[in-house]
Parts: sequence; C-alpha cells; structure tokens
Amino acid sequence: MATGSTLQKAIELVTKATEEDRNKNYEEALRLYEHGVEYFLHAIKYEAQGEKAKESIRAKCCQYLERAEKIKESIKKGKKKPVKEGDTESKDEKKSDSDSDSDDPEKKKLQSKLADAIVVEKPHVKWSDVAGLDAAKEALKEAVILPIKFPHLFTGKRIPWKGILLFGPPGTGKSYLAKAVATEANNSTFFSVSSSDLVSKWLGESEKLVRNLFDLARQHKPSIIFIDEVDSLCSARSDNESESARRIKTEFLVQMQGVGNDTEGILVLGATNIPWVLDAAIRRRFEKRIYIPLPEEHARLTMFKLHLGNTPTTLTEEDLRTLAKKTEGYSGADISIVVRDALMQPVRKVQTATHFKKVRGPCPKDPKTIRDDLLTPCSPGDPGAVEMSWMDVDGDKLYEPPVTMNDMLRSLATSKPTVNEDDMVKLDKFKEDFGQEG
Repeated sequence: MATGSTLQKAIELVTKATEEDRNKNYEEALRLYEHGVEYFLHAIKYEAQGEKAKESIRAKCCQYLERAEKIKESIKKGKKKPVKEGDTESKDEKKSDSDSDSDDPEKKKLQSKLADAIVVEKPHVKWSDVAGLDAAKEALKEAVILPIKFPHLFTGKRIPWKGILLFGPPGTGKSYLAKAVATEANNSTFFSVSSSDLVSKWLGESEKLVRNLFDLARQHKPSIIFIDEVDSLCSARSDNESESARRIKTEFLVQMQGVGNDTEGILVLGATNIPWVLDAAIRRRFEKRIYIPLPEEHARLTMFKLHLGNTPTTLTEEDLRTLAKKTEGYSGADISIVVRDALMQPVRKVQTATHFKKVRGPCPKDPKTIRDDLLTPCSPGDPGAVEMSWMDVDGDKLYEPPVTMNDMLRSLATSKPTVNEDDMVKLDKFKEDFGQEG
C-alpha cells in the first residue's frame, strides 16, 4: 500500500471517530480512534519520509490517544454501580484507582514500543503461493484457521496447538509461511517480533516487554506471535550467560506455559535455522516442531513457474522440468536468485546489442495495440539488422527479448546453492530426535 493511501485510511478512520464522538457513540468512537492510531504507527514505521512528517504524525497520535483514554475512562465510570446519596467511594476503590493510574504510564510506554510489532497491512501471500510443504501448511491451518472458523470443534480436551516451531536450512520458506499465516488468518492479530523489539539496555525492562507482548496478545486475541530467528532469544541457558539474558528466557517460559497465565487463543510461531541451540524447556513449549526441508523436484518446478510469473519466455514445460532436476540441493531462495539473474539477461542483451531489427508485436505501453515498427536486439548477420545502440532506440518502440533456456542455464552456472552440508546433517539429526517432516 502506498504512503498516501495508508495515511488516507488513518485520516478517514479518525474523521469517522470524531463524528461518532460528537454523536455520543463513545464505544464506536473509541474503536475507530484505536484503529486509526494503528494505521498512523504503521505509516511512521514503514512509509513516512523525513523526521518532520514523523513528528507531526506522532503529535496527532498522542492527541487521538489522549481523547481515546478520556472516552475509556468515561465508559468505565458509566458502567460503575451508582453511589448512594451522601455516600462516598470506599477507600479500597480509591486505592485501586490510584494504583492503576500510577501503573498505567509505564505500561502504556512499553505497549507503545510493541505497537510497531503488530502487522496492520496483510502481506498478501496465500497458501497457493507457497510451493510444497503440505504437512507444514496443514499443521498451521489446524492451529490457526480452523479454531477461528469452527470454534465449537475445539472445546473440552480438544484444544488447538499453542506453540509451533518451524526449523530447517535457510531460504526454505519459514518466514514466507508466516506471511501466509498473517494473510490467511483474517480475524487474528499478527505480531511479528524480533530480538530488537524485546531487548532493552535498561535493567528489568526486557522481561517487562516480554510480559507486555503477551498481555497485548491476550487483549487482541485470537492472536499469533511470530518470532523470527527464535534462537537469538531462547538459546540454551548456561552459567556463563548474563543475568538479563537468563531473565528474558525465564519470562518467555512463564508466559508461554506458566502457572496463572492464560494462553487460550494465542499461538506462538517460531522460526530458526539452528534448532539444536534452543533451550530444552523452550523446545518442549513448542508442541509441534516441523522440519521445513530443501524443496523436492516437483516443488522446485512450481517455484520456477511462480518466480517467472508472466514474463515473456520461450521456456517449455520440458525445459522447466530439466531445470528442476539440475537444481538438486538448492533452497527456495537460491532458485529465486537463479530466476532473477536469468530475468536480467534480456536487459543485458539490450545493453550490449550493436544491431537492432524491426519486428511486429504488442506495444509496451498498450499491449492491446499491435505495432510493426518495434525494435529488438539481433546479431549483425540477421536480415534487416540496423547498426545502432540502445541509446538510439525510442523508449516506446523497444520489444522485450524473451527469456530463453540458455539464459536460465547461464544463470544456473554462476549461482551456487548456499546450504551447508554440515548443517544439513545436524538438522536431520534434530528432526529424527525431536521433529516431524514438513
């Protein structure tokens, strides 16, 4: 979504909120204020250009949040039991009110830090965009989609999974699966968290951030907390580590499955390339540990098709099958690099061509219009070849050369797989001991 459209959406929401506020529909106004502030925060983090723009948006956010807090207080007061004439509120009530007031500023500050972790815009990655990994997709649907769609199925002893760990070599689609979950789980709040969101230089603040993350997740449930590279936060505890690191891990353990903590409606989704360094207690709390392996031949074939998209190409189904066979040991990320490099080959042909010839084809600006005066790079010996460089070609007249099998093979020769054999042995061992095939 473009910057303007995100900010426009935020402005629309707060405009509606002020209208509802004026009409004394306070609950609806509160909901719209909070929703509008989420969009403003998204614009600050990802899209606002320049510090002045960010500062003005922050000032607006503070203004709307203050109004939202006042509405919240008035709603709470409206719901209190009426006090008898001549009576005053009891000391206990006053004390609890003052306590909550004193706790609020710190809690608000910590939760505002975590507000950026909430994914407001969906990544638009569907299950069909993920090639292969059927077992992993089924487990995620079972944990996320089904409990939302059919809550009556998950009652009594049948409860959805609370923790799922995706492990495997780098570039196999663990984070991409998480994007698919964020897109497909329409009614869920998706928290995308990294170690920088939870680690603070101030003593005691890191574990408070962890606790507040889970508190926010409980407030917005059903919710999914996705922790990428979970090994950076939850490695095995040892005598040599710092006290602060140990406390963060302890807080994670308590929040994920501790006494007095409600984890209903919350799924913790972790991803890691080195699962053997995880603490044993954290490993136990991830009830499903799914191995995301290197793609098989049929999955690699699908990946080539997905990455090529609608680019003009002369590749046949047989050519794609040959490429899938030749890329044994390549991860999904490696295949995307091979295809991206091959897609650049026609651009390189245009750049290095010394001769161009006229061809008939669709106009680059309007594909429905067919033109006879388009120019495409050719060899000097081709009939109708005219000596010229790409600088002499009109931008509207260039006919894009299609991607060929030779382009793909040339890219394949220069792009090598990135997965280490030693790591594969360790991952297979972890899968046999603790995991399941994805």
